[in-house]
Amino acid sequence: MTFDFDTVQTLGVAILVLYTGMLVIRHVAFLRNNDIPVPVVGGLLFAIITGLAYGQFDLRLHFDMALKEPMMLAFFASIGLGADMRTLARGGPQLLVFGVICLVYLVIQDGIGLLTAIGLDMHPLVGLLSGSITLSGGHGTGAAWAERFGDTANLAGAMELAMACATFGLILGGLLGGPVAGRLISRKGLRPQVQRPVQQEDMQSEEDPINTDNFLLALFYIVVCLVGGKLLAQAMSGFSFTLPSFVWSLLIGVVIRNATVFHQHICVHATSVNLIGSLSLSLFLAMALMSLRLWELLGLAGPLLILLGVQVAGIILFASFITFRFMGGQYDAAVVAGGHIGFGMGATPTAVANMEALTRRFGPSPQAFLVVPLMGAFFIDLLNAIVIQGYLSLPVFGY
Repeated sequence: MTFDFDTVQTLGVAILVLYTGMLVIRHVAFLRNNDIPVPVVGGLLFAIITGLAYGQFDLRLHFDMALKEPMMLAFFASIGLGADMRTLARGGPQLLVFGVICLVYLVIQDGIGLLTAIGLDMHPLVGLLSGSITLSGGHGTGAAWAERFGDTANLAGAMELAMACATFGLILGGLLGGPVAGRLISRKGLRPQVQRPVQQEDMQSEEDPINTDNFLLALFYIVVCLVGGKLLAQAMSGFSFTLPSFVWSLLIGVVIRNATVFHQHICVHATSVNLIGSLSLSLFLAMALMSLRLWELLGLAGPLLILLGVQVAGIILFASFITFRFMGGQYDAAVVAGGHIGFGMGATPTAVANMEALTRRFGPSPQAFLVVPLMGAFFIDLLNAIVIQGYLSLPVFGY
């Protein structure tokens, strides 16, 4: 039995998934105390229920995911619209430090995958597919490299393995980031730093309450970022170095946000932008998780559990002792560590969801929300490509 959901019905199901997540977290203290993001709870529960329904009753649900990509682009556009370059200048050194940390971990992550695959008597390329290609790179990067490995190395099941690793990495990144960072904060008694008083020239209209006018203008800016990002991505597709649509959307948002410094008639209402961004992020993650077909991944369960189990141990230890320490060892560093687990195992939206869950409980961390999304959106894919190419040059791969 198959049920097909159109775009509007899929949106309605995604909203119900979010409300289910809120309800479950409200009544389950373990989830609430460990800062598990609402979309992860609701989406994973929905995927489990639909998986059981498929196994018992052969029930299939097909969703129209036409809104999934726009929701992701809207989230990144909101990040850009909130990126004041004056703040970026103050956080530049921290971004550089975090970039070095991420580069080191990419090397370690692929090393862990390679050694684990060899230990399991599997093809060395499986180690890379279960490493930074899918965990730090996500589904898109995983699909691209899996296709290449299947064609050039005749690696059987490469695409299925890549999608399985990326999928479970997304889930694990959302489940682990909050608890690990939350324990760091609680164990060490960390508190948010007192923020400097906001200067009048920095405020503009950002402290005005949400109304129809400023919300509509913020929504218009988001749409401009989405349309412009898609057009720029298409225009630049023929070049040797290309950027995905979400990076262009983010860049357009940065340009609009910083134009407010030079033109008083261009105002970005931060509260409205943050509301749209947060809602878009939640809906994107809900759609991504509720469309999982867990039964298709069961055949890979054995080796996948070992490969991902070792990677989980690696990211927890690295984020707890390296990321946290070298980012300063304070409250912001703990939130950054939670974000690092999010996109080190899943994706940038997962990292932001982890940090939102943490800051709702413990307090704001502007530094983390500046450093982690910029690293995840701009630099991590470039660093990942360099590391992957470096590993492929090793004699064991024969490239």
